[in-house]
Amino acid sequence: MDFTISPQLEQTRRRIADFVAEHILPVEADRGAYDAHGNIRAERLEPLRDKARAAGLWCLQLRPETGGGGLDKVGMAVCYEEMNRSIFGPVVFNSAAPDDGNMMVLEQAGTPAQRARWLAPIVKGRVRSAFAMTEPRPGSGSDPSMMRTTAERRGDSYVVHGRKWFITGAEEAQHFILMARTSDDPRRGLTAFLFDRDQPGWRIERRIPIMGPEEHGGHCELVFDGLEIGAENILLEEGRGLKLTQMRLGPARLTHCMRWLGLARRCVEIARDYAETRHGFGVRLADRESIQLMLGDLGMQIEIGRLLVMKAAWELDQGRYARKQVSMAKVHVANLLHQAADTAIQINGARGYSTDTPLEWIYRYARQARLVDGADEVHKMVLNTHMAAEARDFWQWDVAQ
Repeated sequence: MDFTISPQLEQTRRRIADFVAEHILPVEADRGAYDAHGNIRAERLEPLRDKARAAGLWCLQLRPETGGGGLDKVGMAVCYEEMNRSIFGPVVFNSAAPDDGNMMVLEQAGTPAQRARWLAPIVKGRVRSAFAMTEPRPGSGSDPSMMRTTAERRGDSYVVHGRKWFITGAEEAQHFILMARTSDDPRRGLTAFLFDRDQPGWRIERRIPIMGPEEHGGHCELVFDGLEIGAENILLEEGRGLKLTQMRLGPARLTHCMRWLGLARRCVEIARDYAETRHGFGVRLADRESIQLMLGDLGMQIEIGRLLVMKAAWELDQGRYARKQVSMAKVHVANLLHQAADTAIQINGARGYSTDTPLEWIYRYARQARLVDGADEVHKMVLNTHMAAEARDFWQWDVAQ
């Protein structure tokens, strides 16, 4: 097994690390750079994005002909972890959710005309996007077969009725990917559509308040009451929505984990820096066995997460779905991020609970990690299904040909 990365990838990682340290962390430290929802203000973001473009660090996850850097999934794992040393990092490099997943699936599944119309403006950073799938009960959540939003064909168009909620980024999105039911066929009943914010027949009902800081555009509830979408704006083809969902969500779950590893490492960094300099009762915190055990365990858990993410990334690069590998990484890294933030706050004491460090931001953000893109329990059920079907082969090694 080869755990090395290429010199070229290491050079890219170092360039990202230097960029984050020189340009992004100073902005993160300025409380005036935050918007009302805990993210970077647009007027502070755009100059950083210009610098990332000029440095050749823009959209590294896409193919060069699309305007990206051509990284494979293993390369993304290396680079995304480094980007998210800062809470503002991914959006600066145009590698943040939900645009990240939307761009990759549009690149993979869109026709040339669709890529020109819907993908290119996101790649250039002119617009943002959203993926509208989740619905209020009794509609679909982790189970897309429960989808109740419908798209009825009328001539060369489809008319959409229904409701979606917790749609990330919707308030600032211009381009949307919408999942809707076009038939009752259990395997070919869903279809993916593209629509523009300015089209009539839909509205944002509300921006849902949440516990944590938010991505740009928040998490919104949408109502569709006659949105008309032309047949030319179907992704893949009618009835292939479930396939489109699988293409998007598997890699997107893993890119979340890549970024979360960067945040977990940042928590350890802040905790270690404080423990090295803080004294109490005549003893430096870093010299206390209890602190050493806490930090040592985090170091081990982060490395386990990195190995799980790399295995899943490698599987995806082989052209496989990597469902069980992605589920393992998702459960472990989501829980790790919460543990890392909690431990770092405990070591920092009141300082960690304040806004003097990003730890409280990461802590609030981390709790959603165990819910987004499938709750822990759903992924554990997926793993059990694989175990039941594969028996002892669940743990089989790949054999070189």
